[in-house]
Amino acid sequence: MTGNKKAIASYVPDFMKAFDHILIHAGGKAVIDAMAKNLKLNHHVMEPARMVLHRFGNTSSSLVFYELAYLEGKRSIREGDRVWMLAFGTGFKACSIVLRALKDSSLESDNPWIHCIHRYPVN
Repeated sequence: MTGNKKAIASYVPDFMKAFDHILIHAGGKAVIDAMAKNLKLNHHVMEPARMVLHRFGNTSSSLVFYELAYLEGKRSIREGDRVWMLAFGTGFKACSIVLRALKDSSLESDNPWIHCIHRYPVN
């Protein structure tokens, strides 16, 4: 061995080829930033996580459902869309689920964003 070690780039798939929306447990700004960087997700994909953290703070794993409601409020989900939800806990705890939209989204009267969705996104 010569002692010259070459850095090996890790492979990160393009998750947006498999999913239309990715909802990540937004435990804090650092979590959102790290997930965006490591999974190579753009600002638009991370918008629901950032807006939920802004409005509700860290509500534990229920954040992903507030993110789903955000997308529904923005009418961003279309019939057939694939939604990947990821939530994390302490230690090695993680949970993931893929949902497929049965219909186009709409802003229902029980949506937690109904009275303020027009004010989002914020910077």
